[in-house]
Amino acid sequence: MLKYSAHAISRISFAISKQRQTFVVAPLSRRSFSNTTVMAKSLTTKNIENCEDMQKWCARFVDIGINLTDPVYQGIYNGTTRHPPDLASVIERAKRVNCRKLIITGSDLSSSQKAIELTQRYPNTCFATVGVHPCSCTNFIKGPTSAAIQLAELAALAQSAKNSGHAVSFGEIGLDYDRLELCSKDIQLEFFERQLTVAVQVQLPLFLHSRAAHSDFMRLLGAREAELPKRGVVHSFTGSKAEMEELVSRGWHIGINGCSLKTDANCEVVRAVPLHFLHLETDGPWCEIRPSHAGARILSSFEDETLEKSSVKMLDPSIRWVKKEKWEEGCCVKGRNEPCAIPKVAWVVAGLKGVDVEIIIDAAWNNSMRIFNLGSQS
Repeated sequence: MLKYSAHAISRISFAISKQRQTFVVAPLSRRSFSNTTVMAKSLTTKNIENCEDMQKWCARFVDIGINLTDPVYQGIYNGTTRHPPDLASVIERAKRVNCRKLIITGSDLSSSQKAIELTQRYPNTCFATVGVHPCSCTNFIKGPTSAAIQLAELAALAQSAKNSGHAVSFGEIGLDYDRLELCSKDIQLEFFERQLTVAVQVQLPLFLHSRAAHSDFMRLLGAREAELPKRGVVHSFTGSKAEMEELVSRGWHIGINGCSLKTDANCEVVRAVPLHFLHLETDGPWCEIRPSHAGARILSSFEDETLEKSSVKMLDPSIRWVKKEKWEEGCCVKGRNEPCAIPKVAWVVAGLKGVDVEIIIDAAWNNSMRIFNLGSQS
């Protein structure tokens, strides 16, 4: 059962009714985008007390998809070292915005193992997924050992990390037909199906990837759904509203990040995601909300008074952003997304739905804590 703060409970029924109203708003064309801007400007947010008093509401985030094993967090960009490793600072900045749980994405055997190692270094903050991304499935064919051996190693790693509490999800697995130059359709199909067999064995919630492949994705996933009662999240969702609704109707959850907020059409889909199936993520170092994105227009539409009254800041004002060539200790790197930016995603979703940002934050926190079994939600 979901556990919401006392502050939020009195507002959830309003949020649900408000959300129902937003479902009938016209798609976010340039003409109708002003409707959403009006909704964002009309938000009212109470001046919430500091979360040092645990009886008061405070923001709590789970970043369900963060690629902390990527070399950029070691200061390495395209094979060139630009600055010292600053992963510890990235995690510290996440904590400063109350991003309390980080689920580190495994995209192949190697990165899955590295993700597990990070969870051991940062217990109760970092958790791991274990799996092979569709664009990395050529590893099964070109690797030093057979596909069968690699799948067995993957299953053993996932089971061991599940037993130790370090892995909370199996993935990132799925299909990506937008990047077939990285891995052919036939290989992706074969190893999505074979990894689903591993998923049934391991029985962890899934961390799923679907790009321009919905029909095949649902066909293969649907064939094993009955054996996957813990379901999971289709992360970085960019599909259509009909695709989202089909997933939700079958119990699959939806992860939202900057890539989910690029276009007016994307934003229409996000606006329709039910609160109890919603998750927030950054997918750093990628998927930031860029100035050209439709989501950025939502952020700029909030009135200063609304932002000033809220305890949820879009960005920590004490954090500086610099180019990687001018890196300084404690600064974020421009163009490198990281968990401290997750409040911006929450604000865009709130603007699209026409509800207070606290409602979005509480819903996503409870959903992620529950589905990934991350501990007490209180």
